[in-house]
Amino acid sequence: MKIVVIGGTGLIGSKVVKKLGEHGHEAVAASPNTGVNTLTGEGLAEVMAGASVVVDVSNSPSFERAAVLEFFTTSTRNLLAAEAAAGVGHHVAVSIVGTERLPENGYFAAKIAQEELIEKSPIPYSLVHATQFFEFVRGIADDAAIGDEVHVAPVGFQPIAGEEVAQAVARVAVGEPLNGRVEVAGPERVQMDEFFRDALSALGDTRAVVTDPHARYFGSELTERSLVPDEGASLGQIRYRDWLAAQ
Repeated sequence: MKIVVIGGTGLIGSKVVKKLGEHGHEAVAASPNTGVNTLTGEGLAEVMAGASVVVDVSNSPSFERAAVLEFFTTSTRNLLAAEAAAGVGHHVAVSIVGTERLPENGYFAAKIAQEELIEKSPIPYSLVHATQFFEFVRGIADDAAIGDEVHVAPVGFQPIAGEEVAQAVARVAVGEPLNGRVEVAGPERVQMDEFFRDALSALGDTRAVVTDPHARYFGSELTERSLVPDEGASLGQIRYRDWLAAQ
């Protein structure tokens, strides 16, 4: 089966391509550096030829509110049009657990707009909602830093290894379209402030983690369930400490 992976040279996309290839599929990594640009449409018709499934794990180069919205809506419209012309039968997209709970967050709002375009398209689809990746722990801490302190809310947090996100995406890609979503998360649900206190210590980061109920997550104030999955989510098996030790 030919499966085109948009963003296939990135963190998750490269792992998805590898996993699909290991199972005998023709997995094609598509990104600007392979001549495929979803914003301009360059290379889309060519890469879609003969494809059965398209997996979109691309990301916006800018997280500024207007820019990220423009990226996800324009690229998704172009992708869906190219897929329809090529007769692609399954569109898979990666999104975030809790997008609908933080609509004031510019990035989450852009992902909601992307999902709405996919849901309204005639192409059968599957959405994979993932929690935060272990790989982004330091970046999340940096965004939450105020001077030498990292301010984090005492709310639920259930991050996951990128490897297990890729595994879930690959599994969904070769299955029947869900015409709905599946949630994936890490094996441990903890308090976010406690997680970052332990995680930064393990990374050798000496910044103090301050428990702050009003701390913002990329501009949004969180509630207990903002970032955690609902019941029935597919859970990974890799724990953060074990993942970190293996890096």
